[in-house]
Amino acid sequence: MRIPGPIAYILLYGALYAAFGVASPFWPKLFETKTLVPQQIGLLLAAAMLTRLVSGPLVAILADFLGSLRLVLATCAASAAAAAVALIWADTFPSLLLIALVQAAVLAPTTSIADALAVNVSKPRIAERTFEYGWIRGSASAAFILGTLSVGQLISPTDFSSVIWMNAGLLIAAAGATALIPDEASRTARQHALSFGMFRVGAVLAIPRFRLVICISALIYGSHAMHDAFAVIRWTDVGMSPSAISFLWAEAVIAEVLVFWLLGPAFLGRFGARGAAVLAALAGVVRWSIAGVTTSLLVLALIQPLHGLTFALLHLACMRIMGNLIPRNVAASAQALYVFGSGLVTATLTFLSGALYASYAGAAFFPMAALCALALPLAWVGLAETNERSTAAL
Repeated sequence: MRIPGPIAYILLYGALYAAFGVASPFWPKLFETKTLVPQQIGLLLAAAMLTRLVSGPLVAILADFLGSLRLVLATCAASAAAAAVALIWADTFPSLLLIALVQAAVLAPTTSIADALAVNVSKPRIAERTFEYGWIRGSASAAFILGTLSVGQLISPTDFSSVIWMNAGLLIAAAGATALIPDEASRTARQHALSFGMFRVGAVLAIPRFRLVICISALIYGSHAMHDAFAVIRWTDVGMSPSAISFLWAEAVIAEVLVFWLLGPAFLGRFGARGAAVLAALAGVVRWSIAGVTTSLLVLALIQPLHGLTFALLHLACMRIMGNLIPRNVAASAQALYVFGSGLVTATLTFLSGALYASYAGAAFFPMAALCALALPLAWVGLAETNERSTAAL
């Protein structure tokens, strides 16, 4: 007997995002233990991001064409696990780069395919309150926290192999969990596969407010590049323990979960998407300005919860605007463009962050604060709340 759909998705997202939680904070430090310098780490991470930008849409389109979203998702997760294990034997920059690019290529489509499956099931049931995408996404963030906290207790300053094995094991679990996903999700996806066409990309980009959403989200999401690439290295260099680092990282994601589940919807209801985007930009200015001048554990613990605003609240605001603005028959194309825009900017900034951090250390966070400051007027002027909903087919 198949388990209920929401539980199946929680298991899938839980394993997938726990794998991300294990690896994301500690991959850069793992690469450093294999004698890579900051410029090489920045280049490797940026190249992996660019690879994801290319492979994600291509593999997702292939999955739609084949009508086998679950199979493609399982294959990608299992392949990513194999790539993680291969890191055990890699000890040169070319080999580490190759393995990182392979894993990036197969990991890129996993979240978009999972979201395509989940959203297709949740849409007709939201009114019945029997299935809510927010529950799944919030559970995924909670799993990310558990993964980060767990691996933080296992690694030592000189041995990061636990990161590899936990990442691989959780990705295998995610591959297995795809078998639990209801068949109706794949059937719904197949019904829409033939309606996808590249000509729709231009039509979606012709919507001015959507272009603004891409620009604002790219600036604020991209501002996380320095933190994601070099925060753990900076904290480790000043003597912070792996347990403390995992706590700081998990604290940020706890705030993310609270915003996704509780605070974000309430704030959006009261102040609208524009107010949420403005608050996210302001939080980014504060967060990165302070991060650039201190490595105090107490101060960092106070600003890490701002991640709930700089990421989760902004994401909810963008989803609110896109839900009201984008016709349903091009919603998938719009989501792909939304991810591509922020991903491209983040990859570019990650590449630059290697040189910035090598030259300026903590002060390299100040340009990230400037990006959020640039997003402020764009959000205030361009994201005025509207009740109009675009229903025309493109």
